[in-house]
Amino acid sequence: MAKPKKRYVCQSCGSVTAQWAGQCADCGEWNTLVEDAGAVVTPFQAKHNLQGGGRMILLSGLDADVPLPARMATGISELDRALGGGFVEASATLIGGDPGIGKSTLLLQAAAKMALSGKSVAYVSGEEAADQVRLRARRLGLGNAPVQLASATSVRDILTTLGGATPPDLLIIDSIQTMHSDLIEGAPGTVSQVRASSQELIRFAKERGTALVLVGHVTKDGSLAGPRVLEHMVDTVLAFEGERSHQYRILRAVKNRFGGTDEIGVFAMQTEGLTEVGNPSSLFLTSRDESVSGTVVFPALEGTRPVLVEIQALVVRLASGATPRRAVVGWDSGRLAMILAVLEARCGLSFATSEVYLNIAGGYRVQDPAADMAVAAALISALSERPVATDMVAFGEIALSGEVRPVAHGALRLKEAGKLGFTRALVPSAQPKEGSVSLTGFRNLAGFVDHMLGR
Repeated sequence: MAKPKKRYVCQSCGSVTAQWAGQCADCGEWNTLVEDAGAVVTPFQAKHNLQGGGRMILLSGLDADVPLPARMATGISELDRALGGGFVEASATLIGGDPGIGKSTLLLQAAAKMALSGKSVAYVSGEEAADQVRLRARRLGLGNAPVQLASATSVRDILTTLGGATPPDLLIIDSIQTMHSDLIEGAPGTVSQVRASSQELIRFAKERGTALVLVGHVTKDGSLAGPRVLEHMVDTVLAFEGERSHQYRILRAVKNRFGGTDEIGVFAMQTEGLTEVGNPSSLFLTSRDESVSGTVVFPALEGTRPVLVEIQALVVRLASGATPRRAVVGWDSGRLAMILAVLEARCGLSFATSEVYLNIAGGYRVQDPAADMAVAAALISALSERPVATDMVAFGEIALSGEVRPVAHGALRLKEAGKLGFTRALVPSAQPKEGSVSLTGFRNLAGFVDHMLGR
């Protein structure tokens, strides 16, 4: 049992002393000190009480007139678009993607451009030797960039080196799974090592004003490897997507404390590295001279950027009794099942005896609900073998009741379609006209089906 600690409290002013006295030393009153049994203080409480013993922190108002952190442009407009305008000082960015997708290539190009513009950049590789990184830079035509290279895996060595001089404006760690801290037991890549190494690197970046970029590995299902808390620790999470069989790559912001998460950057993998794609629609549209049944162009929207993609459908009739198959590439299979159900229940079109295949051309992945109308148009065209005109686009959301609902940013979609030479559009009836594109509006799916079938 801990011994109770005695104390004496003045009944006049409330001051507390450890010994009794006839006169209170604070207010000067006589015979006002009364013994009071203080709280029992155990050794655990004395050691772990966090209400004292710390240093005072500076609190500032939200409306305080202080300069905001500056952004550093990377010289790659598509990367700046995904970041929201460039790297922010004292920020931490995590970029992940499949092996060979181009993460290191993109960061090396950004590091070289920033170094050539006068920024101090340090590139620390835990997977390659410095000569290997230098060789890759020369292959990309960036051998003359003043980027400081190092090959290291010890976080203590990295921070000791960088902390002893002027901190760099940009620090790239490739990759965080190869780093290890000698304060934690375990091999590099384990959950504890990744968490501890990231925490020390992020603390350095916040204190010294360095923009930190961490390259992260991904698991077989495409999620970032390591502890989930790693994504909470950083300010920005970028996902580098794309199929290795296709030349295009999409950089998508999954989390961004300094910008939106709906912007994308589009790149194409060339022999000289990753090149920017100013017009992404050119990657996902098929050049064809004549109309083909089951093919419809859809103006998708990624953030503020419209991207025209081609939706392809194929309906194959089967013999009676065979089990039909449903296959989807680049779209939600559950959404396809819903569209097929609405077409059958509300419009009388039967796909029960047919196999249905749906594909988004170019390997693009669509999550926009506005694609419902384009998918329905492709299915109706494939079933009836009536082609959709090559100068026509379609967009709109379909409800379970068969209602065709308006979608966001319809004017932006029509403007992009008109810019690329499309003259007609199948849209919800509430969509206002924009530009020179001729609109055909529909209130419900039944009227849309009648129009597609020429009834």
